[in-house]
Amino acid sequence: MLLVRAAGLEPNGLRFGVTVTRKIGNAVCRNRMKRRFRALLRDVLPHSGIAGADHVLIGREGGVERDFALLRSELLAALARATAGKGDPPRRPKGSGSKPHQNGAARR
Repeated sequence: MLLVRAAGLEPNGLRFGVTVTRKIGNAVCRNRMKRRFRALLRDVLPHSGIAGADHVLIGREGGVERDFALLRSELLAALARATAGKGDPPRRPKGSGSKPHQNGAARR
């Protein structure tokens, strides 16, 4: 899964991050996945990344066994969608907006 957010960096600035949940496996498995993702991002982002944006790659189940060429093609497709503006809309931060009270009464 790829998340991209404008960061207000210099026009040629690219930053990336990698995260893998503990649900994936033990530390060895997670670290291997993170190493593969960092290598992938270093290879792809300089020519296909979105300038001035932060890129975060989130590891999911099966990422360690997946072929590197397949991961690369999926990342390129995700970057193309993000560049074209076809990604999901940004989510509201938690805690924003109004929540109804437990009894359904409106806030005053």
